[in-house]
Amino acid sequence: MSGSLQLLASAASKKVFLFSVLLLCLLPHLASASDDGAITRHYEFNVRLQNVTRLCHTRSVVTVNGKFPGPRIVAREGDRLLIKVINHVPNNISIHWHGIRQIRSGWADGPAYITQCPIQTGQSYMYNYTIVGQRGTLFWHAHISWLRSSLYGPIVILPKKNVPYPFAKPYKEVPIIFGEWFNADPEAIITQAMQTGGGPNVSDAYTFNGLPGPLYNCSAKDTFKLRVKPGKTYLLRFINAALNDDLFFGIANHSLTVVEADAIYVKPFETEIILLTPGQTTNVLLTTKPEFPKASFLMTARPYETGAGTFDNSTVAGILEYESPFLHSVISMKKLPLFKPTLPSLNDTSFATKFSKQLRSLASAQFPANVPQKVDKHFFFTVGLGTSPCGLKNQTCQGPNGTRFAASINNISFIQPTTSLLQSHFFGQSKGVYQSFFPANPLHWFNYTGNPPNNTFVSNGTQLMVLPFNTSVELVMQDTSILGAESHPLHLHGFNFFVVGQGFGNYNSSTDPKNFNLVDPVERNTIGVPSGGWVAIRFQADNPGVWFMHCHLEVHTSWGLKMAWLVLNGKLPNQKLQPPPADLPKC
Repeated sequence: MSGSLQLLASAASKKVFLFSVLLLCLLPHLASASDDGAITRHYEFNVRLQNVTRLCHTRSVVTVNGKFPGPRIVAREGDRLLIKVINHVPNNISIHWHGIRQIRSGWADGPAYITQCPIQTGQSYMYNYTIVGQRGTLFWHAHISWLRSSLYGPIVILPKKNVPYPFAKPYKEVPIIFGEWFNADPEAIITQAMQTGGGPNVSDAYTFNGLPGPLYNCSAKDTFKLRVKPGKTYLLRFINAALNDDLFFGIANHSLTVVEADAIYVKPFETEIILLTPGQTTNVLLTTKPEFPKASFLMTARPYETGAGTFDNSTVAGILEYESPFLHSVISMKKLPLFKPTLPSLNDTSFATKFSKQLRSLASAQFPANVPQKVDKHFFFTVGLGTSPCGLKNQTCQGPNGTRFAASINNISFIQPTTSLLQSHFFGQSKGVYQSFFPANPLHWFNYTGNPPNNTFVSNGTQLMVLPFNTSVELVMQDTSILGAESHPLHLHGFNFFVVGQGFGNYNSSTDPKNFNLVDPVERNTIGVPSGGWVAIRFQADNPGVWFMHCHLEVHTSWGLKMAWLVLNGKLPNQKLQPPPADLPKC
C-alpha cells in the first residue's frame, strides 16, 4: 500500500473510532428513552475555584465548571437527571435543585445535614432524580453556608415532546438570573457575623447573569445585553438567586406578560414591573416593538426592603438593544438615546401586595389547581427575628443591646445537626439527632404585629414536625415585630403549595378563612410572608422523606429561621422513600 493510501486509511480509521466514541457517549441517552419520549440526561459538575473580576476587584470564587453563574440544565418533563458533582475545593459542598419535587427521591434534594451529609474535598456524589409533573423555570444552587452566592445556575424544564405551551410559542427564550456580588469572600463575611453576633456586611452589587452593569463603578464592560428583533415575542425566564434581597425589575418603555411562577403556569396578566423574592422564578413574555425604535432601553432591578437593617441600596442595569437594519457599528448604537424605567420605591408594600394578588393558577382541565379542600392538620407558625445571649466571656456582642441576632419559627431557632436528618430517620438512628415534636402553634401568645414583648430571646432545638403520609395541611405563617416587622420569603422543599390567603396585622382564625381562595390560588414553592402580616398555604403531604422549610434570605437562615417536616412512608410500595444510593456522602 502506498504512503498516501496508508494515510487515507489511517484517517478513515480515526474517523470511525471517533464516531464510535461519540455514539457510545450518546448511548446512555438513547438506550434509556421511554415510550413517552423521556430520556436520561447526564451532567458533570466540577466544583472549582476560579478567579473572577467584578467592580475592579478580583477574587477566587467557587464555581461549577469554571463558570459564574454556573451551567444551564435543560430537560423535559418526565426526564431523569444524573448529575455527578465532584468537589475540588476546600469547602464542603452540597447542591439543591430548587423547586424540583423529588418524588420519593429525597436523597437528591441537597440541603446539607438535612437530606445528605455534604460532599467533602476530593469526593463526589451522583444526584439522581426524575422530573415529575413539572415544566417551566427553576434553578440549582449550593445549599451550605453562603456558597450559593456564586454556585447557582438555571434549570429549564421544557414540556414533553409535542406538548405546546398554553401561550403562543416564543421566538426565543432567555434565562435572566438575579444575583449579588461581594468584593470580599462571602464565607468570611458570614463567619465574622456569626462570631460577633451582628449583622453581616451587605453585597457590593446586584447582577444580571453575573454582570453588574453600567450604573456601578468600573462595570460598563460587565453589562448584560439582551439583543432583540422588532416584532418578536421573547420568553424571559427570571430567577432571583440573590442571597438576601427581594428585587423589583422593569424594562423602560416595555410591558411584560407574566405566564408562569415557580414552574407553574398562571393566568396571564400584563405588568410593567415584576417582583421576585430570593428563591422565586417567573416567566414573562416580552413582545418587542413592531419597528426599530431608534433607541435602547435599560433593564434595571433594585431591592424591595421592609426591615430596619442595612441592605445593598443599589441598582443593577442591563441593556435591551434592538437589531437595526441600518446601524451596524457599536459607535452608532451608543449614539442612540437610552431610556430608563421607573421602579417602585424601596418599601412599596402596596405594589408588592397588588402584584402577588394578581398571580392565579390556570385552573384549567389540562392544568388543574388541586387545592386540598379538606384539611387534616392546621398549623400556625410565627416567623421573625429575635436575640440570643452573647455567650462571649467578658465581651458584648454586636446584636441588639449586646446580644446576638437570632431568628426562629414558633420561637425555636433551628440548631444545625452534624449528621443528615434523613439518614438518621431512615436508619432508625434519630436519638440524639432530632426531636419529633415541633409545636403546631406558638407556645406563648402575644400581639405579633404590635408592641414587642420585653423578652426577645429565642429557644433553640432540632425539632421536626411529623406527618402521616398524604396528610392535607393548612399552614398559616405570621410575621412578628419583635425586632421590627419584615418580609420573609419561605421556601418549602419537596412540595408545591397553594397560597390560599394573605393579609396584614394578626391572623384571625374566625374571619380570615372566609376569604380564602380555594378555586384558583397560585401554586408555588417559595412565598413572601408579608411584612407585618400573614400568609396561608395548603399542601398535600404525599411525598415521604425529610423536607426542609426555611427563609430564603440567607442571613435569616444562618440565624436559625428554618425547620423540617418528616413525612412518613405510606402503605404501598410507591408511597415509600427509595433506599439511599451507595455513594451517599458520609459526615
